[in-house]
Amino acid sequence: MDGMLSQEEINALLGNMNTGSSSTQTSNDAILSDEEKDAIGEISNICMGTAATTLYSLVNQKVVITTPVVEITNWDKLTAEYAKPCVFINILYKDGIDGNNVLILKEDDVKVITDLMMGGDGLNPAPELTELHFSAICEAMNQMMGSAATSLSTMLGIDISPPEAELVDMAGNIDVAKASDFLDKDFVRVTFRMTIGDLVDSTIMQLYPIQFARDLYKKFSGESEEKEETPPPAPQPE
Repeated sequence: MDGMLSQEEINALLGNMNTGSSSTQTSNDAILSDEEKDAIGEISNICMGTAATTLYSLVNQKVVITTPVVEITNWDKLTAEYAKPCVFINILYKDGIDGNNVLILKEDDVKVITDLMMGGDGLNPAPELTELHFSAICEAMNQMMGSAATSLSTMLGIDISPPEAELVDMAGNIDVAKASDFLDKDFVRVTFRMTIGDLVDSTIMQLYPIQFARDLYKKFSGESEEKEETPPPAPQPE
């Protein structure tokens, strides 16, 4: 085209900044700054590191959770990549910050974890999740996220309510707003790789509303700035 750019190409180069453009709503990582994503990753890493220690005490297996990857996504992209039935654990924050986030575990991983919690070896978990399994995974999440909340409370003054779990068939037609009201819009996904002994090598995810992620960042950066404003005492002359 003689080196000329079409209007569509110009719009793409400008980041589709037209007001009200639907592409702006989903133009992903520009929604959060690098500083915000780094802070969310660090907060999540601290929480899940603490949670992994708690999970180890529940299943008596070595638990390793890797450094998180933070990105913006939406429900359609999530289900395309994570189509199996999953267990959603909804976590409501009650003190220090308003909002909630969702922790997602694969159904098969929940079966192994709960089998280990019930005294099994994790090699022959139940074929289907029952109310007993949901009760067990909620208790595991309550302890895991409780320990994580202790870290958050120390760091940011945040506390949580007991988690609620439900099985969600992400390949089916579900009311995403019913699963959690922020999932019908773009949201933040924090993905970790998790291994439990030789039994589980999988991924887990935390989902945050974008505004909630920003609020977490503000509390996190506010604490950091406060620390920076308090210089160390000057050395005294001899």
